[in-house]
Amino acid sequence: MRQDTLERLDHRSPLVVDTRELGRRPGSMRKVSREVPAPADMKIEVIGVPEGVPLELDLRLEAVMEGVLVSGVAEVPLAGECVRCLEPLERQLKVEFQELYIYPDSETEEDDAPRLVGDLFDLEPVLRDAVVLALPLAPVCREDCGGLCLECGVLLDENPGHSHDTADPRWAALQGLFDGSTAEADDNGASRADENQEK
Repeated sequence: MRQDTLERLDHRSPLVVDTRELGRRPGSMRKVSREVPAPADMKIEVIGVPEGVPLELDLRLEAVMEGVLVSGVAEVPLAGECVRCLEPLERQLKVEFQELYIYPDSETEEDDAPRLVGDLFDLEPVLRDAVVLALPLAPVCREDCGGLCLECGVLLDENPGHSHDTADPRWAALQGLFDGSTAEADDNGASRADENQEK
């Protein structure tokens, strides 16, 4: 994130944290706990954190030579749908994250490293990355969820004996040869046999 965008940080934002109490003294430490509303776009296609729900954050801020090392744990509620049966599901997710925020006047080769703006830093990008990377790609309501019937969409858990009489598609071409033509073949064969006997 570039410095010119960071300069627009709003100290009233719940995910903007003030490090002034650390005083740039390496080794000084401060713990912060807060409840914040979830920002937008903390999700993937099938599951995510609903925007605005409360998130529990426990942060540890530690001053180091280059800046402020932030370690944290977030507990977030998830909402989505089971990829097998498509029923809605809810979960709690606990994620850990860590980021070093460089002092504004610190010289470093890491141009992409996030920097403090004065004494402030924005936790939102780091939190979003940590949560989205921890989301299950294929959430299920239960490990043994039966899912939906591929033919008609019936919930298999509610209909354990559900099945369809379907022919193996590998035999479909042969089935067309024999359906309705077997009797005709038998008649033709019998006629030829009778002709041969007469000769």
